[in-house]
Amino acid sequence: MRKIIFLFAVLFVAACSSSNKDYQKAASNPEFLIRAEVMLTESIIHDIFAPPVSSRIYMYASIAGYEAAIHGEKGYKSLVGQINGFEKVAQPEKGKEYCYPLASNRAFLTMGKKLTFAQELYEEFDKKLEEDYRATGIPDDVYERSIALGDSIAESVFKYAAKDNYKQTRGFRFTVTNDPGTWTPTPPAYMDAVEPFWTKIRPVGLDSSAQFQAPVPSKFDLTPGTPYYKEVMESYNTVKNLTEEQRNIANFWDCNPFKMNITGHAMFATKKMSPGGHWMGIVGQVSRQLKKTHVQVAEAFVMTSMSIFDGFISCWDEKYRSIRIRPETVINNSIDKKWIPILQTPPFPEYTSGHSTISSAAATVLTKLYGDNVAFNDSTEIPYGLPPRKFTSFKQAADEASISRLYGGIHFRPALDQGVIQGAKVANQLLAKVKIK
Repeated sequence: MRKIIFLFAVLFVAACSSSNKDYQKAASNPEFLIRAEVMLTESIIHDIFAPPVSSRIYMYASIAGYEAAIHGEKGYKSLVGQINGFEKVAQPEKGKEYCYPLASNRAFLTMGKKLTFAQELYEEFDKKLEEDYRATGIPDDVYERSIALGDSIAESVFKYAAKDNYKQTRGFRFTVTNDPGTWTPTPPAYMDAVEPFWTKIRPVGLDSSAQFQAPVPSKFDLTPGTPYYKEVMESYNTVKNLTEEQRNIANFWDCNPFKMNITGHAMFATKKMSPGGHWMGIVGQVSRQLKKTHVQVAEAFVMTSMSIFDGFISCWDEKYRSIRIRPETVINNSIDKKWIPILQTPPFPEYTSGHSTISSAAATVLTKLYGDNVAFNDSTEIPYGLPPRKFTSFKQAADEASISRLYGGIHFRPALDQGVIQGAKVANQLLAKVKIK
């Protein structure tokens, strides 16, 4: 009997030892980080952040997650000294054992929580996440040490974020001039212009917000035959003659964080993910499809989010330089009072297109990381009742995101074309400046 008990004890210890050896592999499952990104998106949607602000949250969370992830991998370089103003980040203690994927996930989530409001949303998620990590067999001391490292790295990134001029640009409003051809608030909510001083935010890869300034748009002139008149009429006629497929494309890429709905005398809002959130979702889906490792997913998240962040800065610099009027306003005032766009007009100037710019930036980065002809099903919009769409490449998806704004009736074509060019330049600047490996 004693021999049997002794044998069982030996086998139990051996099993535990084997489990402990395997915990690093189990905890390195990239699904942990993909789940964290999905949770952060839910939090951003709940808090109704504007698209540029959302891009800031995704980026700093991704920087924190990446900086922790690279310690467990050879050949990956820190972003310290590579992106604007990032000079220092917490480091692991030498000679100590860590689970770096756990530290990465913790850093990502801790940074995301620091920049969002609805902390209660994370409670059940955090409990389940800890249970799943503990189930890998990770030793208690390694778990606690890795959590502490993640928190320290997040704190370093938070200090970096605090110096990007975000706080200094809060509370300022845009003054509407009512000059011919300039932006004015649009129905149904007639909201103030969003983030008119985003151009003051510190970029990570750009030399300045105006580095890739778009060409001056067509002169505001509604004389039949002028370039501007042709642009207006194209938007007008496109919406009047939409095919079902074009309507589906417009709705799929809507990504309006705060859509106002009017029913009779009642007005209520519908909340959705931002365009940057849509692309971060694509990163997670394709990373899963291609069976990427934790550090590869962390790399894709950080490079994509940085390109989107700089894309918004570049785009917003132009928006509040040209202050271009929206199709809805000019068409209702001068062409057809009853014309209504398919999508709700966003509350900021028209030129260049934000969707076009950041989608082009994201697609350029992802093509560099994952390849030119990666076919994938984009199921990002399923939670909003929209079926997946199939794409043969990231560029095809970005081009569709861009043209969707013409189908939706909220942009003129030059804003789309120049936005695509602008986004590619932003991404290529980032890729040239930041060397991950």
